Amino acid sequence: MSQPIELGLDTFGDVTDGPDGKPLHAAQVIRNLVEEGVLADGVGVDFIGVGEHHRADFAVSSPEMVLAAIASRTKRIRLGSAVTVLSSDDPIRVFQRFSTLDAISSGRAEVILGRGSFIESFPLFGFDLKNYERLFNEKLDLFAAVLTQQPVTWHGTTRPPLQAQNVYPKTESGRLTTWIGVGGTPESVMRAAHYGMPMMLAIIGGAPKRFAPFADLYRRALKELGKPELPVGVHSHGYVAETDTQAKEELFDDYKRMRDRIGAERGWPPMTHDDFEREIESGSLYCGSPETVAKKIAATAKALGVGRFDMKYSAGPLSHDKMMRCIELYGRKVMPLVRELLA
Repeated sequence: MSQPIELGLDTFGDVTDGPDGKPLHAAQVIRNLVEEGVLADGVGVDFIGVGEHHRADFAVSSPEMVLAAIASRTKRIRLGSAVTVLSSDDPIRVFQRFSTLDAISSGRAEVILGRGSFIESFPLFGFDLKNYERLFNEKLDLFAAVLTQQPVTWHGTTRPPLQAQNVYPKTESGRLTTWIGVGGTPESVMRAAHYGMPMMLAIIGGAPKRFAPFADLYRRALKELGKPELPVGVHSHGYVAETDTQAKEELFDDYKRMRDRIGAERGWPPMTHDDFEREIESGSLYCGSPETVAKKIAATAKALGVGRFDMKYSAGPLSHDKMMRCIELYGRKVMPLVRELLA
């Protein structure tokens, strides 16, 4: 790979259990998340992404606020969303919030735009799910126009038109790194290429290699559109402990609780222990010792040619203490091993 892979961490601010086994208040979860971001910076992690949700099992509905708190206590780690649900937000306000974060962090802000994997924000903010496609397409088009940081002239059906309208504050550098989150459809891949934005593949189940055609399609599309090469990233679940056995034992119950809770909403069968082992062995769960996780990340990076890998280290009620240890192992042991394997 021409440049060292960037290695990040993602969290959705999952509501975790405290020492008494009861769920912590969302306020404490958010404070703990800030501490996790500070630790990630201290151990050399390149990026931390915070997801946006509007439901009881996730504490963060305003990632930019949490990221700003992390920014105030860190020096080098880049800060972004994982993801920003653009369909139910205002593209201008999204840009303004992240350009403000960019100022607070001295140029470390990024935004990952997507549809999100949950739909609670649509009724909450008064959007009709019948307009799911149109909302995202039009709002992404407007965001791309705002991203130029030039006067915006735009019209569509989801909001009033704009005529030569400036949007403030502008970023100091004149650019805001913006990714498009892709779940794995050719249409989403082509959309990312059309706007000339880096593509983040959300691979949350099954063999990562099955996404190679999407990475290839993206690169071909960029070339055919006359756009420069851009990075492809991967977001997947994972957990690191001292040994493979310890990692599996510590993660299984909490991962199953999270997966089964969401699965019950979506019609998935309950996860078995065999399912869990299979996902670690040949799927998209990066769970194990630093050596095991590093080898698996490196294999995915080679198979897809990715420039960044972000591991979602939170898993439902998984405790803050376990996540802090996972972050430390990821930064101090996994990251150097991955880069050695890819050198």
